[in-house]
Amino acid sequence: MITTLEARNIRVKLGRKEVLHGVDLTANSGKVTAIVGPNGSGKTTLLRAMTGEVPHQGEVSINGADVAQLQPWQLAAVRAVQPQSSSIAFPFTVLEIVRLGLSAGLSAADSSVPLKALATVGLAGFAGRMYLDLSGGEQQRVQLARVITQVWEPIVEETPRWLILDEPVASLDIGHQFTVMDLTRSYAARGGGVVAVMHDLNLTAMFADQVVLMEAGKVAKTGAPAEVLTDEALARTYGCAVPVNTTPPLGIPFLLPQARRDMTPHSG
Repeated sequence: MITTLEARNIRVKLGRKEVLHGVDLTANSGKVTAIVGPNGSGKTTLLRAMTGEVPHQGEVSINGADVAQLQPWQLAAVRAVQPQSSSIAFPFTVLEIVRLGLSAGLSAADSSVPLKALATVGLAGFAGRMYLDLSGGEQQRVQLARVITQVWEPIVEETPRWLILDEPVASLDIGHQFTVMDLTRSYAARGGGVVAVMHDLNLTAMFADQVVLMEAGKVAKTGAPAEVLTDEALARTYGCAVPVNTTPPLGIPFLLPQARRDMTPHSG
């Protein structure tokens, strides 16, 4: 069963400036959709519009239902959102933070889910530690565990559920980046949907099924990684030459920023 998370003609104004100009996006369950683009292109604003965090024009639907017509508890049952950062000022333990996902989701009957979620993000044994004592990367993974707890089962009563993640690997080392991205692939492989704002184009190429490339508040290109991550598209969107190659035998595109030296005119 494939269902979608869809945005249609999304427009957002911040103050007097329109920052999203009629954006369309369709993400399928069972797939990882990555939203990429340079700083200021509108990636996070689009995600926040789709989750109802910023006022917008246009329509957003999840599994065929108009998000504007759903109650918060109905949304919490089918999608979980991890923002770029979460500020916690109170002395909570790690387990207390992760258990917040139970109160918002449908997994409350299974008290073992938070510990399972912590193990999934590589934080087994951290349950009793104080959240504020953790490193930034560890805190980020705790928040991801909270989000996973909320929608632990990717499909409930034949209805796919969704992980919506804003830069989920931004402050993580390479090992934990793979842990998180493997998690997204596993969730999608089991029938759930994943939509993630990404900055790392190599990780995007490795793990995403669909890439949405944004530029100046619009969608510049959408498709499979090999279709979107091309020399021409990236040079136009990012304003610099970044050679794209592919790995044998899978043909996964990867970028070699080092090769830019040979493509930059020398002065003198």
